[in-house]
Amino acid sequence: MYMFLVVMKYEWRKAEKELYLPPKKPVLVTVPCFKYYLIKGEGSPNSSAFQECIEALYTVSYAIRMSYKKGREPEGFYEYSVYPLEGFWGTNQNEDSQVRYGIKKDECYFTLMIRQPDFVTNEFSERAKEWAFEKNKNSSIEKLTFDEIEDGKCIQMLHVGSYDSEPESFSIMESFCEEHQLKRVSRLHKEIYLSDPRRVVPEKLKTVLRIEVK
Repeated sequence: MYMFLVVMKYEWRKAEKELYLPPKKPVLVTVPCFKYYLIKGEGSPNSSAFQECIEALYTVSYAIRMSYKKGREPEGFYEYSVYPLEGFWGTNQNEDSQVRYGIKKDECYFTLMIRQPDFVTNEFSERAKEWAFEKNKNSSIEKLTFDEIEDGKCIQMLHVGSYDSEPESFSIMESFCEEHQLKRVSRLHKEIYLSDPRRVVPEKLKTVLRIEVK
């Protein structure tokens, strides 16, 4: 009689619904410390430079995900789904200007990131960048950093629709703060992209919006 050990692939959509699949209304959540590849930038998300940042993050993330196929996997490796693209967003505009004229995309600054499994160490993260650059000579790969970030106590909700309509959801989140006597820690907010805008029409895009509170 033979015994077979079946190892299931780790799926963040199933295992971490509280963090990544919130309802379409504000909820409180505490986000622990996780490991990420990060890249900072500024300017319009419609620019080619912004797209290069995204490409760099995914190229390295998949280099790690597929490392076992070349015998390069680190100790503790297990199969998993690559985590979604995330980003902290801010703007150089003051709040009054944002309200009166809207947010100017050219005046935005951002930190894009993709979470990595716990088995990824600092040393291994550097090796993965080297492998990724061998495959794709994207200069933004060299600009990636590896760090741990704790979002902490946050309000988050699922926004369905175009990125330009996000202020509607942020208004709902601000009202939630007032009702529950919570204050935003900063004007930065995080977005987690559950949809690929190249394949999904704007009105059906799904984005997790998250703000840190106290």
